[in-house]
Amino acid sequence: MLAEKLRAATAAAAATANPWDLSYAVWQGSPVNFFRVNAQEANPQDIIFKPDGLKMYVVGSSSDTVNEYDLSTAWDITTASYSQLFSVAAQETNPTGVFFKPDGTKMYVVGSTGDDVNEYNLSTAWDISTASYSQNFSVAAQDILPTGIFFKPDGLKMYVIGNSTDAIWSYDFV
Repeated sequence: MLAEKLRAATAAAAATANPWDLSYAVWQGSPVNFFRVNAQEANPQDIIFKPDGLKMYVVGSSSDTVNEYDLSTAWDITTASYSQLFSVAAQETNPTGVFFKPDGTKMYVVGSTGDDVNEYNLSTAWDISTASYSQNFSVAAQDILPTGIFFKPDGLKMYVIGNSTDAIWSYDFV
C-alpha cells in the first residue's frame, strides 16, 4: 500500500519534475529507491540499463561477472529481480566498467588486470547468456588502471577513463 502511494506520488511529481538538474534530486528513503546486489556481487563497479529500462546490468570485481536483472516496471529498481550472470574471468579478473551497444548486440567490459577493453557478441540482443568473446583492445599505453568505458551513440568514438593517469582517453573508429 505504501509502495503504491509512493509510486503514485512519484508519477505525479514526474509531471512537474526538473530533469537533469541535481539541485532537485531527492532520495525517497529506504527501501523505496534501494536495491541490493550483494547476493551476486560483493564489489559492484558499474551499472548500465537497457534503453527501455527493463533490464539492468551490474559488473563487479569480486565475482568477475556481469549480472543481469529484469525490472518489471521500467526504471524502477525496486522491481528488479536477478536473472543471470556472465563470467568475464577468462578475459578480465578485475572488471570495472561495462557498456552495451545501443541495440544490445555487443557488450564491452573494461578492467585493470588486462588493461584493455573486451568485446563480446550477443546472438540475442540484451541476453548475456548468449554472449561470446570476440576480441580485445589494449589501452595499456594510455592507462594501466582503466575503470570506465563509454561510446558515442553512433559507435565512432570510445572513451576510457583511468586511475593511473586520472585522464579520459578518446579513441576513434576509422
